[in-house]
Amino acid sequence: MAAQPPRPAKGRPQGGSRRPDPARRDAQVQQVVALLEPAVQATGVDLEDVEIRTVGRRIVVRVLVDSETGVSLDQVAAASTAVSEALDTDDPFGDEPYTLEVSSPGVERPLTLPRHWRRSIGRLVAVTTTQHEQVTGRITSVSDTEVELEIDVKGRTSRRTVALADITKAVVQVEFSRKGEPEPDDTTDDADGDDDADELDDQDEED
Repeated sequence: MAAQPPRPAKGRPQGGSRRPDPARRDAQVQQVVALLEPAVQATGVDLEDVEIRTVGRRIVVRVLVDSETGVSLDQVAAASTAVSEALDTDDPFGDEPYTLEVSSPGVERPLTLPRHWRRSIGRLVAVTTTQHEQVTGRITSVSDTEVELEIDVKGRTSRRTVALADITKAVVQVEFSRKGEPEPDDTTDDADGDDDADELDDQDEED
């Protein structure tokens, strides 16, 4: 009688990688944040977030960096080099292969720290409070503990101060035309047209 191949253990998926333990992943994120924060700050930008996820058999490490004035491509490149060197030196993932992604946050990223709010002054933000209240307003001022919003309801504006501790979620809204931006200036074309007309008048008078 031919030998039967061993059966896979019950409850274990066949093939592929095991799903990472959430508690272990959270601890790993905290370890990577502690490792990368000084390395990133040394390049002149802030470490905003670290996300670690498993894609197939590989780990993807996504690092977000920013500053009070935004970040340039050169700054992202410098931060990427610093992050890569720190990970190579400490080797927090051991033998597990990983892909590193370093970028700046998108416009619609959640506001979670006072510096995020300060960088978004003048922008429209949708806020959810701890009382499940939905508030949409424009950020006018920010302190370490609260934010002032300008709220527009049917053309009537009012100001409201909300404690940051009372906000559970806040996301900047995308606007095609932001309040306070100057209108396109068409005076140059008009001025050229007037000059051309004056030249034609002068020619007619000479004739």
